[in-house]
Amino acid sequence: MPPLSPLTPEHWLNDLFASKAARDGAVIRRKLRDIERFVGIEAFRQEVARRGYRAYENAGQVVIFCNAAPIRRIG
Repeated sequence: MPPLSPLTPEHWLNDLFASKAARDGAVIRRKLRDIERFVGIEAFRQEVARRGYRAYENAGQVVIFCNAAPIRRIG
């Protein structure tokens, strides 16, 4: 089993949302297993909601839209 993050869950979330892409209102992606391991899915969901963002999971990847713009399926 891989080692756990040396960061606390709060620091891990702060680090994630301090990324340039997140600060710019872009899209970021993380593996679901990393979110579950380092933070826990419920704490992650709460933080995403607190920030007014949306997150979607597909094939073990979580895509986080770091803005409140509409999301349209195009395909």
